[in-house]
Amino acid sequence: MIEPSQLLPSLLSFLSTSDGSWSLCTIPFMAAFVAFFALYLVFCKERRSWMQLYVVAFSLFFAFKANGALMVLLPTTALLSWFLTPKMMRLRRGTPRRAGLWLVILIELLPLLYYKYTDFTLSIFNDLLKTNFALQHLFLPIGISFYTFQAISYTVDVYKERFPKTTGLVEYLFYLTFFPLLVAGPITRAGVLIPQISQPRPVSKELVDRGLWLIVCGLLKKGVIADYLAQYNNWIFSDPTAYSGFENVMGVLGYTLQIYSDFSGYSDLAIGIAALMGFELKDNFRFPYQSLNLTEFWHRWHISLSTWFRDYLYIPLGGNRRGNLRTYANSFIAMIVAGLWHGASGMFVVWGLLHGVGLVCHKFLNNHLLKRIPDNLAVRVISWSVTFGYVAFAWIFFRSPDIDTAFALIGNVCDDFTLADFHPFVMARPLWMLLLAVGLELHSIRESDYLWMQQRFVRFPWIVKFIVFAVVVQMVIHLSMDNVQPFVYTQF
Repeated sequence: MIEPSQLLPSLLSFLSTSDGSWSLCTIPFMAAFVAFFALYLVFCKERRSWMQLYVVAFSLFFAFKANGALMVLLPTTALLSWFLTPKMMRLRRGTPRRAGLWLVILIELLPLLYYKYTDFTLSIFNDLLKTNFALQHLFLPIGISFYTFQAISYTVDVYKERFPKTTGLVEYLFYLTFFPLLVAGPITRAGVLIPQISQPRPVSKELVDRGLWLIVCGLLKKGVIADYLAQYNNWIFSDPTAYSGFENVMGVLGYTLQIYSDFSGYSDLAIGIAALMGFELKDNFRFPYQSLNLTEFWHRWHISLSTWFRDYLYIPLGGNRRGNLRTYANSFIAMIVAGLWHGASGMFVVWGLLHGVGLVCHKFLNNHLLKRIPDNLAVRVISWSVTFGYVAFAWIFFRSPDIDTAFALIGNVCDDFTLADFHPFVMARPLWMLLLAVGLELHSIRESDYLWMQQRFVRFPWIVKFIVFAVVVQMVIHLSMDNVQPFVYTQF
């Protein structure tokens, strides 16, 4: 079990450094959150305004822990967005207000464009002109993509009069800096969070119990499955030619489960922590690897991002309202932009390109062929196999450091794959295989069965819930072996 003597030194270390190496799965963060939460409960009983200021202060400290001095970008973005959005709404309707909207969005985007895409743009410029101009390598502030997109969604929703322009400064700071969402989302709309800040409602026992369930699930996904699988996956993607084709396939399957467990685990932790604090947020994943086509996959994977692109890019481009060709083009553009959002790298563009082509092919076939095919078990098995295989194949380009590594891995699988390697692989890595099998099997359960398990957990006595939580934390500590992997999505 966790030694009590570890808590104070870990907490002091957590409070005194800002190197960006912390994780929600570590003892220092857990200790810091327990200390924060005790005072949070006191402020909630006294005055709501004190609670809001307290959460904003802790969130800014959290941002400092992640980014050091660059945390100043977060409150700066929040202040500019909050101040300029109502100013935009005072402009005359039509062209003046539309121009104001684009100006505010550009101001909100500038830090993201500078820190995330300057090096990438300069590298393209140097390749084209055969120059070697370069800036000092820029540190990408953690979470900048997520809070930038939240700021833009607020501005656009106010412009379209879907959300009032009267949000107070403290409430808006709370919304944009809310620490559970800061590192890797989920991207939360103003209409979901701000009303819960400004119009509090009693915290229900059911919400708190669901929050604890999500935290347990998040710790299992991230701290047990994702972190352990990552250690082998990193070897494969560092040098795929050093391993057999079968080992490469297992690395691809391992990363396919790792990125899901890592990111959905973080989302579970973020939504669960918010629930403990009395805020109800929307789910970000709905068993995406059960999808029977790519369109369904993007309705289930990273839902907050896919719906953001749908509402603020795909639909403004015309959506599916201007004929099939325009629909295909809009889907393709949205996926290319989604690839670039993940990172300033040609590999993310290739990943977005693959998903864009896949979506266009599915929409085209659905319009001309798929509707004629009967919906039976054999068709569903084939549909799932094609979809899962294509998604896993695309992850190769998402994870590989460069195109040569990706093609080396694919070539190695084509040239050197044999099932004879299965038995020695299992004998060499039994725990890794067990976690892979359990993770994939748990992902295959029906959503109704998952909700049943959640309800069973909610009905447990508090002592049982505490024991379950303690066992899970101990598993995380034991398997991490002081080698906790950073959350995959912190780099985006």
